[in-house]
Amino acid sequence: MKFQLNGTVSDVLITIYIIVSLFYRIQFEKAINATPIQSVAIGISLLLIVWSLIKMKVLNPHWFGLFSSKKKK
Repeated sequence: MKFQLNGTVSDVLITIYIIVSLFYRIQFEKAINATPIQSVAIGISLLLIVWSLIKMKVLNPHWFGLFSSKKKK
């Protein structure tokens, strides 16, 4: 049995994760005087965490209903 979250919970968790990681990323980069290349590398690595959870079907985002889902017949 795989651990899966429904669409609404996934949307909320992804939003919170992105906001918190962006805040801490800005603070961290300011502290170490990061170059633009380092900034991009940090951003990509933080997004890879969310992407991998979506690919493993742990998070199942509904994208707040912005995109219509395909219905199976």
